[in-house]
Amino acid sequence: MKYLLLLVIFCLSFNLILDGQTKAELESKRKKTLEEISYVDELLKTTKKEKNESLSAIKIIGNKVNLREAVIKGMRDEISLINERIDLNTLAVEMMEDDLIELKEDYKKAIISSYKFNKGNPELIYVLSAKDFNQGYKRIKYLNQIAKYRRRQSETIIELKRQIETSKEKLTSDLSRMSNLKTKEEQQKNLLQKEQENKRKMVKSLGKKEQQLRKELDEKKRIARKIENEIERLIEEEKKKLVKTKVTPENKLIGDNFAENKGRLPWPVEKGIITSHFGIQKNPDLKYLIEENIGIEITSSGRMKARSVFQGEVAKVFAVAGANMTVIIRHGKFLSVYANIINLKVKTGDKVSVKQEIGDVYSDPVDNNNCVLKFMIFETKYLDPELWISNN
Repeated sequence: MKYLLLLVIFCLSFNLILDGQTKAELESKRKKTLEEISYVDELLKTTKKEKNESLSAIKIIGNKVNLREAVIKGMRDEISLINERIDLNTLAVEMMEDDLIELKEDYKKAIISSYKFNKGNPELIYVLSAKDFNQGYKRIKYLNQIAKYRRRQSETIIELKRQIETSKEKLTSDLSRMSNLKTKEEQQKNLLQKEQENKRKMVKSLGKKEQQLRKELDEKKRIARKIENEIERLIEEEKKKLVKTKVTPENKLIGDNFAENKGRLPWPVEKGIITSHFGIQKNPDLKYLIEENIGIEITSSGRMKARSVFQGEVAKVFAVAGANMTVIIRHGKFLSVYANIINLKVKTGDKVSVKQEIGDVYSDPVDNNNCVLKFMIFETKYLDPELWISNN
């Protein structure tokens, strides 16, 4: 019974983990990923086939394929966890049913034995036939202990029956949930196959436009160099200022706070997906395309507002041919850079707060009216913005 009790407690603890934290996390993650897929669908929904065949579009659909694969993996993980729980509960039910049979048999023997004893020796006669008061008292205690033992056996049998019924209900629920998850998994697999086929067709079409795609990358490099040059110029100007004036305590505090919030900074836009990552990136589908990014690109559809990721001061605003306006905000020793901005809401010297709007991201009619924000973070070198912004 002790071994069984430990097993039941373990099973119940395991079920609580699955029903609580792990299960909730898996469901929340799946829900969030499906919402992201719906958002990506919005980016692709209104596009025409001719316009859809672009480097930007292939990144968006590639993002969607990755999200779909993540959903399927999450479902498989949940099915695996449910299988483990079913195995444990099945084992617990089998052991509890075996113990229940033994308990009932012992209880039956105890009742028969008590009946035979009482038939030949009624309890009152048994007590009164004692040699003295002490022996009579002990006999009363003995009879009480027997009665308590029977009650405990009866209660244990009832509790064990309840545990068996509860475990069987969980098994039924788990089997139903697993069946439902497997159905949904098949649906997701079918959607994934269609998306992978669309992606293959797009890659095949784009493969014939190598020269055009290389021009697009060259243009991105030109814009990046222009921004880098302006940042270098700004840094040189700041160095000259530092010769005459020291860093103010306020600026130092802002810089320290910025560093402490690594991984928790808000996104520079309210909603979007990352379509270009930091550093050297080899295109997984078009092997001849290699990007070297000093920041990231966030893509969205419709109107998208750019906003400051932290409090600071607008250090510079300048135009870049092909990338509209660029805004550099200083946060102590850190710089955040926002490129492809129109309808500016700030100017050089302005103090800005967290999430303050700095302008609109340009909506490109040539690229299905998608908005692409080029976002960078700089200290003594360019840093990966994805490590600084929140992953929520």
